[in-house]
Amino acid sequence: MTHAIRIQREARTGHLALALHLASLGLPVLPLRAGKGPFGNCRTCADNACGGRPNMKTPGPCVCPRPCHAWAAATADPAVLTSSAWATTWRDAGVVGYHPGGAGVTVVDLDDADAVAWARATLPPTRTVATTRGEHWIYSGTMRSVNGVRAGADIKSLMSYARWLGPGTGDLADLPDVVRALAEKKTSTARLAPRSVTVPALAGGGECRHRSPAYLERGIAMAEQRITDATSGVHATVYRTFLAVLSAHGRCGCLTEAHIGRLFTAAQAKGESQRHCTDAWSNAATTLGL
Repeated sequence: MTHAIRIQREARTGHLALALHLASLGLPVLPLRAGKGPFGNCRTCADNACGGRPNMKTPGPCVCPRPCHAWAAATADPAVLTSSAWATTWRDAGVVGYHPGGAGVTVVDLDDADAVAWARATLPPTRTVATTRGEHWIYSGTMRSVNGVRAGADIKSLMSYARWLGPGTGDLADLPDVVRALAEKKTSTARLAPRSVTVPALAGGGECRHRSPAYLERGIAMAEQRITDATSGVHATVYRTFLAVLSAHGRCGCLTEAHIGRLFTAAQAKGESQRHCTDAWSNAATTLGL
């Protein structure tokens, strides 16, 4: 056995051992790819064949034994974590993730030094965990997850996942109203990217005349899956996917904010920010002359 192979095997074993330890503490965990994104749906669950939601907002009725559907796959059951259905993903995992909402906490994910400085001046002190570029501020209590609540700051709690980077330092404080207010402010003032792109609609209600509604639905589901399955070059994959969707339906008026929101959700589940999604969508529309 070469030295490199031995190191890789030890790392994989370490991921599972860490996951089992966290599960014993009550944290719902899941394997993440080296790029910190979740593993894509298996063939059985692809294109919504399982009846679950491909945008991963809810797990739906799917009971797939594999770690499908991102955050919805997180579990504290050691039997599931060590099952043969999860063996391949632990083998290929880059990091261990967890579902903050399932653990009863909210993570304020601060991406850079400016965001950290803002948090220190604005938010109540709590447990902090150092990240590659910033910090995670962890509070006791749950709320809905919202990306881009301010420059360099995302909220990860219910229906979301975060990397496990250690227990952190400091005492865990209760989730403050100021953090909840960030989500409400984002909802009331943010303008979705699709509204910034003018898509000409056809007369007669904007129905897609050259494609059936079922074709559009399949196309959106396939686009979501393409983004979810990206193992590298996520930025490029998101842009190419947006470009393909706009190329097929950008001029016929059949795209709705719900459709585009599904694509944004899939991209954000892979670690893309709201700003990156907005830029990619706008760039794709500009390329096509929309």
